[in-house]
Amino acid sequence: MWFEILLIAVSYWTYSLIRNAVPERKGAALRNAGWIWQAEHQLGIAVEETVNHAVNSVTWLIVGMNYYYATLHFVVTLGVLVWLYRSHPGRYAATRTVLFATTGVALFGYYLYPLAPPRLMNGGRFTDTVMVHHTWGSMASGDLKHMSNQYAAMPSMHIGWSLWCGLTVFALASVPWVRVLGLLYPATTLLVIVATANHFWLDAVGGLLCLTFGFTVARLWYGTLPHALPRVVPVRGAHGPLLGAHAP
Repeated sequence: MWFEILLIAVSYWTYSLIRNAVPERKGAALRNAGWIWQAEHQLGIAVEETVNHAVNSVTWLIVGMNYYYATLHFVVTLGVLVWLYRSHPGRYAATRTVLFATTGVALFGYYLYPLAPPRLMNGGRFTDTVMVHHTWGSMASGDLKHMSNQYAAMPSMHIGWSLWCGLTVFALASVPWVRVLGLLYPATTLLVIVATANHFWLDAVGGLLCLTFGFTVARLWYGTLPHALPRVVPVRGAHGPLLGAHAP
């Protein structure tokens, strides 16, 4: 367990270091934001500004979303990892591989396609809900903005990670209402990232594509999807037969 904790901590530190080392190409990021906004208008899905203003008008709701954005991204993901390690050890390594591959490939998106979030668009009328309500709901706002690359909005790892959590819980949990919560979590996260003006809808598509890549890597490495593996790791006895549970 201590090795896993160290591995996750070092991996996230490395990911953050590389992400924040990507040049903040402000000009390109703003141009790309304008292109994304125009493309969404053409697709008829450019409702982020409306959602942002509507939710921001309800103070308790938007403040709650700011803290949701800042905390659950980490708390829920770590919670699912711990649950997997304890309750589904046979599936833990493969599912963790999905998360690591998803996060790793996102770095290419940050480097190749710098993107400003809606709240930083030129001439945009979006409300930066963290600045307005003086919460610490984003590493890219307020006093913490110099600690994070503000132009690394594509893909959205809030969506990549929340979908990983939601699909994992839905596939492996045995309690029906917990499985429903698993599906509600990424849906709620999508609303939060848009309402707080931290992402466009299409950033979420980028997160989904990264997660698809992560599952593909795990499928190729382990020969099957994580949920299809045995719940516990088979143990080989002294004379060769496999011992331990194999039930899904």
